[in-house]
Amino acid sequence: MPWIVIGLVSLLVTFSADPQAAVPSRPNIVILFADDLGYGDLASYGHPYNRTPNLDAMAAQGQRWTDFYVAAPVCSPSRGALMTGKLPTRSGLYGRNINVMFPGDTVGIPPDEVTLAEALQSRGYATGIVGKWHLGDALDAFPTRHGFDYWYGLPYSNDMDWVGEMSFDEMMKLAAEGNTDSLQKTLAGRMAKYFDPKIEYWNVPLIRSEKHNEAFTDNVLERPVDQRTLTQRYTDEAVRFIAQNKDQPFLLYLAYTMPHTPLFRSDDFADRSLGGRYGDVIEELDWSVGEIIDKLEQLGLDDNTLVIFSSDNGPWLLMQQHGGTAGLLKGGKGTTFEGGMRVPAIFWWPGTIKPAVRSDIGSTLDIYATALSLAGAQSTSDGHDLSDTLKNATAGPRETLTYYRSGELYAIRKGPYKLHLITEGAYQAPPVKTVHERPLLYHLGSDPGEQFDLSARMPDVVKELMHAVEAHRNSISEKPPLFDLRLQSLTQSGEE
Repeated sequence: MPWIVIGLVSLLVTFSADPQAAVPSRPNIVILFADDLGYGDLASYGHPYNRTPNLDAMAAQGQRWTDFYVAAPVCSPSRGALMTGKLPTRSGLYGRNINVMFPGDTVGIPPDEVTLAEALQSRGYATGIVGKWHLGDALDAFPTRHGFDYWYGLPYSNDMDWVGEMSFDEMMKLAAEGNTDSLQKTLAGRMAKYFDPKIEYWNVPLIRSEKHNEAFTDNVLERPVDQRTLTQRYTDEAVRFIAQNKDQPFLLYLAYTMPHTPLFRSDDFADRSLGGRYGDVIEELDWSVGEIIDKLEQLGLDDNTLVIFSSDNGPWLLMQQHGGTAGLLKGGKGTTFEGGMRVPAIFWWPGTIKPAVRSDIGSTLDIYATALSLAGAQSTSDGHDLSDTLKNATAGPRETLTYYRSGELYAIRKGPYKLHLITEGAYQAPPVKTVHERPLLYHLGSDPGEQFDLSARMPDVVKELMHAVEAHRNSISEKPPLFDLRLQSLTQSGEE
């Protein structure tokens, strides 16, 4: 072909009328996000009884990350970080006194924050969320007001909106009055209902919300929702969304309600697992993942779809056998020990991802930057673009990781070393909150269970990590905690 013809062809490609032509293969993004799933709950992460063949296959065909973290050890701030790509203290999606959002909250993602859905929508993506939102249940906080075209799911956790029990506001008033005995009795009395759950114990709504141009339709489909069939119905909705949007790039955020307690599973999975009720729930989640993968393959979308599976935080150990396991890691949900913030993470994209087990440091914050990069856009988030590591097996770009709890920096990791500035248990479990005069130092490679403090033997490493702490603090512009506005309004109403 003459050089002048080649030049004309190049010009036609460069100056195509389609502004997306420079990125002809914008991949679909599917995020599968479990609730309270522990690091050790999947077979590929070491569980001896939970059968998870679909997730195991994903891990074998893609990348299974061993050192992947969330931005907060509880639901709402963790999910806010996933959606915004920002640490909770930078977006305001956290609380110092109220850790998560509750029914009746009037706030949500601030309007000036660009969500992952909004960012991808601007690149021509269809956007859908199926499952739990937990970032505000007021209409203007709905996901359809923050970049999603479609939502089918629950506005908050499946154990909220108790029937015949003290309301959240009433409990907060007891706490404000210092009446901890009554509060503890109320909470203790609820445990039996968690361990023998009935649908009628929680008045949680199932919502369908859609955006058409600039108009919205919002409907409560069922209240209380029949939680026994939630995983199956979520799966049906997700498969339908994929089929409807197969001819354009799409973002699907499938945020499972399970295995957050109370545990519900369908009749097809009841009493099937050696892991008991919790194992039943995990195995039904694995079935759901298999259905999503099967649909992508049936439609020929698998070679242009990145599927990510992870969890919003570690296992809720308070729930005993109705909670999960962090494996060999210390602690669980609510803590900044490894078991509270290190979560399973599997990346699957046949023909593109280099199969491997990766021990680079990664974070759910990185999903935002990675998705935008793959869509041909840039991100100013707190995350790192992992696409080169996924595609070419290069070293991960993240060197440090911060561990926040209730808006406070508790620990930092750099390379294999982790420095605890503050340690504290969760849900009345030890240890009591301790601000360490000499921070605790652990080598997570040789001691992932955080048992052996090296601070006295390695003062130079402590000093190096303290410099990293100082640099991080200097880089953060903190916003006030939005979740605590609820407490302020309760206090003001009590004074009137």
